[in-house]
Formats: sequence, C-alpha cells, structure tokens
Amino acid sequence: MIRWVSGLVAAILLAGCAEPLPAPPNIVLIYADDLGYGDLGIFGHPTIKTPHLDALARSGVKLSAFYSAAPVCTPARAALLTGRYPIRSGMTGVFFPEDTTGLPASEWTLAEALREHGYRTALFGKWHLGSAPGFRPVDHGFDTSYGLLYSNDMMRPWVETDVPLRLWRDNEPVDEYPIDQSTLTRRLTDEAIAFIRAAGETPFFVYLAHPMPHVPIYRSEAFAGVSAGGRYGDVVEEIDASVGEIIATLEALGLTHNTIVLFTSDNGANVASSRFFTDDRIVATDVGSNGPYRGHKRLTLEGGMRVPGIVSWPGHLPAGAVRTGMASEMDLFPTLLGWAGVTAAAPNPLDGRDLRAFLATGAPSPHDVLYYFRDTRLQGVRDATWKFRWCRDADSCTGEPELYHIQRDPYERFNVAGEHPERVDSLRRLMTAFATQTGARLDLP
Repeated sequence: MIRWVSGLVAAILLAGCAEPLPAPPNIVLIYADDLGYGDLGIFGHPTIKTPHLDALARSGVKLSAFYSAAPVCTPARAALLTGRYPIRSGMTGVFFPEDTTGLPASEWTLAEALREHGYRTALFGKWHLGSAPGFRPVDHGFDTSYGLLYSNDMMRPWVETDVPLRLWRDNEPVDEYPIDQSTLTRRLTDEAIAFIRAAGETPFFVYLAHPMPHVPIYRSEAFAGVSAGGRYGDVVEEIDASVGEIIATLEALGLTHNTIVLFTSDNGANVASSRFFTDDRIVATDVGSNGPYRGHKRLTLEGGMRVPGIVSWPGHLPAGAVRTGMASEMDLFPTLLGWAGVTAAAPNPLDGRDLRAFLATGAPSPHDVLYYFRDTRLQGVRDATWKFRWCRDADSCTGEPELYHIQRDPYERFNVAGEHPERVDSLRRLMTAFATQTGARLDLP
C-alpha cells in the first residue's frame, strides 16, 4: 500500500495545464562516524584543514546547535533515517555482529519515502541498523548499498566475535577478507560518484556514511602524514577531500543548483577506553575534539550530542548563514521530504520538525524542547534557554539536579539548579511526561 502521497503529483492534478513544476532536488547526505563538533576548520579546529567542508558551509547554512538524537551509533542512525527518537523504534542499543534483529519493518525510512516518490536511493558506507537478513539497507528503501553492516572495530581483539568483518554489496558479501580499511574512504567516494554519474534525469538520494573517524582509524597512503593534526587529522582531511570530489562531480554534471548537500556526524567525538589499546592500530591520540563542550560520545553532555551541521543548496538557501537555534538530525526527515515535494501520511508519529523556514530565512527553531536519551534512559531536556539533566551515570552524572543556562553557559560549567527551583520543577515535569509517553526510564537516583 502506498503510504506517501506526492505533493508534486497532487499539485499537477489541481493545476491542470499550469507551468511545469521544478524537478525534485537531488540529495547527498554525508555522515561521519564519531566526528566531533570541533574537528572541522569551520567549527574551530586549529590544525586540521578542511577547505572543502569550510567552503560547503560558506555556500550554505552552518548549524551551531545541531543535535544527534543519541550519543552512540545505532540509535543515532535510526533517528536520522526515521525522524523519530530511537526509543520509539526500539533502537536504543548498539548492534553487534551476532545480533539477529534490526530496524523494524514498521519503521518507514527517508530512503523508502524518497524511493516511493521516484528517487533512486543508495547507501555507501556504514549501516549499523541490523546485519541479519531482512534488516539490511536494501530491506529499508535503498536500491543499492555497499559498505559495512556495523562498526569497523567489530572484530577481535576489540569485540568478542567470530563473525568476520566484511564489505557487503546489497545482500552479498564482497570477496575480500580481511578488509583493507585504508582504502575505505576512497572506495566509498568512488562508489558514490559512480552512482551520481549514472543517475541521468532521475532524482537521487545518496547516503554516504563514512566509517571513519571511528577507531581503528585508517587513511590512504596519499593522506598519510599530510595533516598537522596527526593521524586523526589525516583521516578527517581525507573525508574533507572526499566531500570536495563529490562537489566537483555535481559541478561537472551541472547539478549544483538542484542538489542539496548535507554534512554531519552521528555523535560526539570518542574518548577511546583502555580496551582499545591492544596494539599500535589504536593509540590514545586517535580521537577527535568536541570543541568547547563538555563530555564525549556515550554521554548526554553537549560534547556527546552536539555535532557539526552543514546544509548547502545554492540558489535556494542563503550563503554563509549561521543558525544558532536548536535543531536535530531527526528534522532532516520531514525537511528533505518537504523539499522533495512529498507530503507524508506517516504511519508513525514524527519527532523531527520541518526546518525549511529556519534554514532559509532564520525563522525561530520549530522545537520548543529537545530531549537527551542514553539508551532507554531519558537523562535531560533543553529549551531555547535552559538545559536540565538529572541522572546517575558514573561517567558524567552527579546524581543531583543539574540546570545550565545553555545560552550563557553552553559549556555546562555552572550548575544553577539551586537558584532556579521553579525552572527545575517545570523541566522535570516535561521529562516525566515524555518518559511516560515514550516508555523511557527516568535515570534518577
């Protein structure tokens, strides 16, 4: 049954012989893994050079308060592709190679919605929403896929598994083992470019989900030692060069003004735990920067969930704009469908909001609040002015109410809960109500 109705088709039927509507825009969504807020030049890194991403931001909109819906891989990716908090789909933990489930068929993805609207759809890179048959990218709206079914560290000695880490093309493993991970960024870029070149007049959605810079980090020989930011900098600069090649391809094909290009990351930069340090494939400096923000991947502090965000669509979005209002990766679902001319009769409620006016004109954020989840635990909430946390994780929580003026103190240095009991009470009530609605646990002492 068709669950999505094309706004373009409806408009044509109503307009009769009116002027033809513009073609739906192509979409290229580039998603890094564990790239921190502060890892790009345009977001403040002092030594890693990212000229192509910097230029992309100057050609479009930079988001300075852009959030993942989770501080780890699987739930963040589920939220990105469904427009829903991962608690709703049950995608609250990280999948491992032996897992036999994945993203439920009842969850409709961005790829499914766009394919139903006539787009060709492809994933190149990391999936991490289920590796068992029936839960792979081709089961969730992608015409084709090439890459890893889960994180690049899911092999011995870092993960207790006997399942070999393989590259997959659609439903078949590629005849290569072990994988030469130093070629991954290069090969995924080539696959994406070939897909774009073959699209012809058909609109396309390319989801280029780089496995890097998740540890163990690898870069090609051409990028070894090029960055003042060390080995990690080499990896980020190769991703930046990949972005440059994608942009150059769009320009060569005359697609620049009809292609939306987005760049972000699944969560904040990692701080590698001691379990990774088994040999020189992973060292302590193989991790990124979350800029001025506290915390890191796995935590609901700003450093774990605030990520770099860039949206560029020349001729349609203002060049060099900066949006400081809060937005979420979940918002890309309704926003991109809106731009594509798709009117969603969504089978499931969305948490994402349409950002088109926010991006194009600087209208206020469509969110009153955003929530901070760690697995099934609801640990915090923020509105335009305040962030409230109350949790008991030994990693980052005090067990006491935490209230931060997130505009004056986005670095979460000064807990002012004792000075604003009424604000603590109102935000706690919001958390309690949302936990009841979603089935989440409040992580309270």
